[in-house]
Amino acid sequence: MLDRLTSMQVFVRVVGQGSFAAAARSLNLSQTMVTKHVSALENHLGIALFHRSTRRLSLTEPGRLYLDRCQILLSNLEDMEQEVSAEALEPRGLLRLNTPVSFAIRHVAPLLPEFSRRYPLVTVELGVDDRRVDPITEGWDLTLRIGHLPPSSLKARRLARISFTLCAAPSYLEQHGTPKTVRDLQQHNCLGYTLSDAVGSTRWSFGPNGERTIPIHSTLRANNGDVLRTAALAGQGILYQPTFIVADELRSGRLRPLTLDMPVLDGPDLHAVYVPSTHVPPKVRAMIDFLAEHYAPVPPWEQTFPQA
Repeated sequence: MLDRLTSMQVFVRVVGQGSFAAAARSLNLSQTMVTKHVSALENHLGIALFHRSTRRLSLTEPGRLYLDRCQILLSNLEDMEQEVSAEALEPRGLLRLNTPVSFAIRHVAPLLPEFSRRYPLVTVELGVDDRRVDPITEGWDLTLRIGHLPPSSLKARRLARISFTLCAAPSYLEQHGTPKTVRDLQQHNCLGYTLSDAVGSTRWSFGPNGERTIPIHSTLRANNGDVLRTAALAGQGILYQPTFIVADELRSGRLRPLTLDMPVLDGPDLHAVYVPSTHVPPKVRAMIDFLAEHYAPVPPWEQTFPQA
């Protein structure tokens, strides 16, 4: 069976060249093969495309209509191929990016205007979600994830380190005292994060690898770090969260870092996660490189903290 699209191209060339022989020469095909392509179209359509004579070749009325449609289709095909080829060479098109809520607000959204100036042909759709989304089934081009990545077929690139900090507002410490040991925390109100096991709503872990775990008491639990940060600023309790959530407050002194007899957990890594492909789309590669550039060598949330 002959390829119908190729047969259409041959048919248009025959019309343009005025004969089967001239079309065959221009396409570097035999005249027999050109004839087969046109005959295959006529058999498929059930019509004659040409009036044939030994002296002249002319289109039938259905042939003229079919020629118009073929020219439109082939032109659209060429435009599509050029557009796809251009997208393979430079960042363009819709980029769907999903990130954790608090991190997106502080360290992704402020960078997007610069990204758009640098890559004006890319449209970014930013989704914010603290749950672990599935890029494949949910159609995300790129996701940013903090923490251990389970085994999967997805590709990941490390972008930065995330550190934890233990802190509280000066007003809380003045009223309730400053804890000196991890055991002291059991006498304090510890603001619980419900989406974590290591620094969660019922227990907190300390030491680089979480060697020590203690139960905590909390009058507030939340699944969002910004909610807990707001409560800590109001003097409601002690906060155990990533530094990217409280960096500005630590620098200004509105929250004070605490040092106990055991260090906080070693922080997890921030990864860019994307669907594996032989050719990573330029828009995805551009965003990954752009974020890596802004988060290296020391991410902004890790810079210039006061000592406890």
